[in-house]
Amino acid sequence: MTPQFLEGNRLTLLRSGAEYFPALEAAIRAARHAVHLETYIYMEDETGLRITEALCEAARRGVAVHVLVDGFGAKDMPEALKARLREAGVQLLIYRQQISPFALQRQRLRRMHRKAAAIDGRVAFIGGINIIDDMHTPGHTPPRYDYAVRIEGPLLLPVQRLVEHLWRLITWARFKRRRRLERRLPVADSPIGNQRAALVVRDNLRHRSDIENAYLEAIESAREEIILANAYFFPGKRFRHALMGAARRGVRVILLLQGRVEYVLLHYASRALYGTLLDAGVQIHEYHKSFLHAKVAVIDGLWATVGSSNIDPFSLLLAREANVVVEDRRFAAELRASLREAMKDGAHVIERMSWRRKPLGRRMMIWIAYAFTRFLMGMAGYGGQH
Repeated sequence: MTPQFLEGNRLTLLRSGAEYFPALEAAIRAARHAVHLETYIYMEDETGLRITEALCEAARRGVAVHVLVDGFGAKDMPEALKARLREAGVQLLIYRQQISPFALQRQRLRRMHRKAAAIDGRVAFIGGINIIDDMHTPGHTPPRYDYAVRIEGPLLLPVQRLVEHLWRLITWARFKRRRRLERRLPVADSPIGNQRAALVVRDNLRHRSDIENAYLEAIESAREEIILANAYFFPGKRFRHALMGAARRGVRVILLLQGRVEYVLLHYASRALYGTLLDAGVQIHEYHKSFLHAKVAVIDGLWATVGSSNIDPFSLLLAREANVVVEDRRFAAELRASLREAMKDGAHVIERMSWRRKPLGRRMMIWIAYAFTRFLMGMAGYGGQH
């Protein structure tokens, strides 16, 4: 489905939790009517407790506060923290309970991976940042590298409808009538700026391929430059061929990818794709300064996206995701400058010839990981789709 672009927005790019969490907390503390928060992970750390206190205070002063977390992503959310939210009057729902890490059935692997918030119909947030501290995580050099967008203007309406729809869907499915939403809030969706943007989502019904298709359309129409930063990069054939095709027709294609080992299998499996991409002229930079968690791109200095969707089978075939796509040169220039700074200060360039000369043991590890990942995808029924 083609993204529905709306004019007249005011969008603020937020870099990592250092900018996102103060903006989110301020919006929650200013709330007067309703708060919706969706997050894949919700931790009981310094940041989690800070946001929890803001949510609880809002609920105690009569704001209708709705929090939706994923049952797998938030499996470590303590029961005491859930009780604290509920005792304050926060309505808390779990999207599908925790599953076994070895479960491969499609239905059980479908998760809620979105990171979204909508407050009072006047401000919203979309991005890749969970409710988790990105400054004091053990084994991590702060801050975790990620982005979100603060939204005002006409784009508020589709974001508000998105979070309300999923809340209603879950409560209806569980017959929890006492948790149903109050009447719809009026949304302050009058033009407030001059930026053009669209909300693009992925679900398991009408929007299965919307995010991937938005990427592919922008990549295939690129004429000068593609910069893509993604934490978990394991694209399917269509996506790989689009990137290589762009590079072969003279577009400067730059990938900023995770350099640190976070998930061992995916880390090594994704590297099986490097050789083909490098041979086609794609530039690859691995980010080592901290953990890369971003899911963003800038194309031709005009088209940009920020959101929760990785370029991997989990995000493109299974999870509920949400991205904002922006067509605005000022926003794109700001994101591009931030990405170029990250590449300069925190990334290593992967050289084609040195990559080809990697030791045999490392190459075997990469191809074993790739083969096993493909096997798991086949067991889950997605082998032919990616």
